[in-house]
Amino acid sequence: MAAHGQQLLSKIVDTGDVLALTRLSLSRSDYATEGERQAHDFIVKYAAENAGAAPSLATFVARFPDDVCAYIPGVTDSFEYLAREVKDAAGKRATAELLSDPRMQAEFDEKTTEEFVTSLTKRLEQIKMKTRTEIRTLTDIGGETDKFLAEYRARKAGTSFRIWRSKFRSINEQIGGYFSGNTYAWYARSGRGKSVLVMEDGAIEPAFQGATVLVWALEMSEFEWTARAYSSISARSGAFNANIDGFDYEAGFENKALLMGRLGAEFEAQLETFLQTLNDAIPGRIILRASDSEGFIERGIAQLEADIRETEADVVVVDPIYLMDYEANTSRVAGGDVAATSVKLKRLAGQTKTVIHLVTQAEEDASEKGEDGVRELKPPKRAELKKSKAILEDAANIFGIDTLAHEGRGVIELGKGRNGGEDTRVEIVYLPNWGIVQETDLAEEAAQFVSGF
Repeated sequence: MAAHGQQLLSKIVDTGDVLALTRLSLSRSDYATEGERQAHDFIVKYAAENAGAAPSLATFVARFPDDVCAYIPGVTDSFEYLAREVKDAAGKRATAELLSDPRMQAEFDEKTTEEFVTSLTKRLEQIKMKTRTEIRTLTDIGGETDKFLAEYRARKAGTSFRIWRSKFRSINEQIGGYFSGNTYAWYARSGRGKSVLVMEDGAIEPAFQGATVLVWALEMSEFEWTARAYSSISARSGAFNANIDGFDYEAGFENKALLMGRLGAEFEAQLETFLQTLNDAIPGRIILRASDSEGFIERGIAQLEADIRETEADVVVVDPIYLMDYEANTSRVAGGDVAATSVKLKRLAGQTKTVIHLVTQAEEDASEKGEDGVRELKPPKRAELKKSKAILEDAANIFGIDTLAHEGRGVIELGKGRNGGEDTRVEIVYLPNWGIVQETDLAEEAAQFVSGF
């Protein structure tokens, strides 16, 4: 069996060029053996903890004896050649596994020819995409106009650049949607609906447009996040007609009842039916890693990049950024760790051509309530972004959020717009307990609702 994976890893140890792994889009799943995958993980982790350096030969050999992942000295083949061979072998293994899958016959028998061929082609195309290496080069903007024209045509055809539309009409009108390669920051004071809004617009909405969405829910458990998502998704399909404070509304499963396991028997039966058809209802996918997900220990940039490449995510949600494992504060200034992390997230969005939604906190405002104790809707301004201003600087747009859950209403305010839209206010109906979060003018008399989560 060819040892291209071992040759490539050995060359990295010899040259110290750990960035070759990122430059050539190599992920752990590309390797043929578990030993090679472990060696890949070790090199990536070592570099992350040692300012980008590769482990020494002595350290690598001591960690990986020949029967696990042999070190091969004097590799002169180029990284590009070795990466192509590794990925080609990975593609052949994946293709063989797909074609030998016993479920393939069942699909062939059950589906029409068009459905089966479409499904098979989609899976084979995914394998094909994984076998590609991405070799970045410098660009002479005057001498490579053909490259620009090719990218322009690819964007026009929708095969390169992607825009994922917002759930909220006003956001689409102002900024055109969410552009691949950009980060977007959402912020609010504690308990004002940041996670709900980003789940709605950053995860569920693009999944309904066919996107593969990766969610890092660093504050919520898998069950809690999923229960909220099920309330929202079922509301989109109009699972129930709920009367809330005298007004009829298309609603989803009650979130509190889901969280407490207290749905009535009739609703439990409907829940089972809903879950059985969920995959068919969502054109895309939502892949969740939550605070209690098994094996979710590493929560830094390197792990996020590995997850993006493994899942081939189109859209990413990090909720919240301040619970990530921050990059080292090499600047030695206050907030430098968050700033370094924010910069790398921006770069990661560009390298992976993803949209990355980031959630962060705003400073508390002791004066937000009047003398009568009543609080008006007042989304925080960008000066109130907590932790680091780098998030503001790096994001294409930032969204300040405030909600009055007991009144069933809220507001999103665009605090910065690289492509316009600054100071735009989006009034929303906010009834997340029933999965209802939408722009106010889309619901008749919505401002009159008084209920919440």
